[in-house]
Amino acid sequence: MNDIEPSLERKARISLRTRIALLGAVAFLIPFGLYMALVARVDRPDLRATLLYASPFLALGVLMVALAWNYAMNSIEHLTGALYRALETARQHEHERDQALQELAVRFDQERELAKQHEQFNAQLAVYEKYAALAQLAMGAAHEINNPLLGILSHLELEARNMPPGERLDEVRQCIEGVKRISFTISSLLNYARPAPLQLSSVNLERLISDTLKFLHHQPLFRNIRLEQNMDPETPLITADANQVSQILTNLLLNAAQATTQGGSITVTIGKIKFEDQVSIRITDTGEGIATDVLPHIFEPFFTTKRGKGTGLGLSITEAYLRSHGGDITVDSRPGYGTTVEVILPVRQVSQPAVEYAEVIP
Repeated sequence: MNDIEPSLERKARISLRTRIALLGAVAFLIPFGLYMALVARVDRPDLRATLLYASPFLALGVLMVALAWNYAMNSIEHLTGALYRALETARQHEHERDQALQELAVRFDQERELAKQHEQFNAQLAVYEKYAALAQLAMGAAHEINNPLLGILSHLELEARNMPPGERLDEVRQCIEGVKRISFTISSLLNYARPAPLQLSSVNLERLISDTLKFLHHQPLFRNIRLEQNMDPETPLITADANQVSQILTNLLLNAAQATTQGGSITVTIGKIKFEDQVSIRITDTGEGIATDVLPHIFEPFFTTKRGKGTGLGLSITEAYLRSHGGDITVDSRPGYGTTVEVILPVRQVSQPAVEYAEVIP
């Protein structure tokens, strides 16, 4: 646009100068030609006679020059006005074009954003469909397992009442505890698929974690692995579902043990977060760590790297329990250097009643 305007103005000026030159030439040549014709008829005119004869023609020439000048100036004004109107129209068109390009760019950005949101929505929908399938699977499995399990439990408890003390009674009691653990695991799967209301109580984390570590310490998976517990004495009691917190700890400790080689260690650190109404539970192992490409998927249902040894539900259930408590979980891991899992739990549950602490069977 800036290059076109001077070009148009230059052409307009050249055209006007040409007109002025032509009109001036005509205005001069006509009276001069008439004057020369008259002079040629006069025999030896003197200066006075020349001036006398020339005066009308000179006056006519001056008048024609004035008329030509007036015509030229009117043409200049008309052409200049037309030129400015054309330039203004061109500027307006250029402005409209720029606006149209900006609107087009905005629409392209909106289309890209909509396409991105659509892709995210489809991915989220696929996850929800997976959860829905998991819910149906969990509820069906729970009902199929719980019914015969209750019969087994009732029979074992009946036998335990009528059995004298001894080694056989201890074995039956161990079977009862195992059946209870199976029942609790099934209930956990059901709660994951269809969350049940929290059974809140005042939980002493030191006692709960100590009981969990004592129970796991005798399991074959934890042999030759050192279990340590570091407890901040100022850690307060928290309001939580004790069974769910116990399940969270059990899942995380089992994962840590599966990743830790013989002679390694697992450390549980508990403390209150400064300036926050929250507590932190950190489980650190000296295991093999988690690969970078695996880390983003560890909370997905059925995702597991332990082929044939795991269901891939431990961490997803753990995350679901923490969400129901308003808590959070983070994982920091480097291959070859071990893993640290930090669980954040609120000290209090808002608008939730609390009952006295109940003993939890891990």
